[in-house]
Amino acid sequence: MPSAPSLTDRLRRVAPEAVAFAIIGAGNTLLYLAITWVALPIGAVKASIIGTVVTTTLAYLANRYWTYRHHTRTALRREYALFFGFNLVGMAIQSGMVAIGKYGFGLTEQNDKIAFLAVTVFGIGIATVFRFWAYRTFVFLKPPVDGHEGAITEMDATAGFAELSAIDVPGSAAELDVRLRS
Repeated sequence: MPSAPSLTDRLRRVAPEAVAFAIIGAGNTLLYLAITWVALPIGAVKASIIGTVVTTTLAYLANRYWTYRHHTRTALRREYALFFGFNLVGMAIQSGMVAIGKYGFGLTEQNDKIAFLAVTVFGIGIATVFRFWAYRTFVFLKPPVDGHEGAITEMDATAGFAELSAIDVPGSAAELDVRLRS
């Protein structure tokens, strides 16, 4: 009877996804701030909505085709709706932490800027862990168990899109796909 995978083995399989997820998240956060800054003249709320819709869509595409590229694909409408919904929950977590800081602890924007920043970063951390878990669990389904999961999970997710066309490169996704089909 096989034993349960050790924590180290499980972390080794999750680490490439976590790294890709973090890269996409950091890039989208910077893009969100830039879009919001540029769109501020039309109003802060409108700018925030535009930034959220654009970066959520880009984050979905990047996660679908890079972070979770080996996971089973389901209907685009289903995945995007769940992805957007979980992003809204994450946004509520972040905003909730700020509200707790402001109304629960009496922080003010004028006197407690550093504390607000700390509360915001804490909220982003909790929301990020939630999103990562929700995407892996509900949005991007795990590949079916067919005996080849080990080969796929050992691949380096940070290799990116280049490996998709590298049929003659040992260990690439394209080479693995050709091998599995033959």
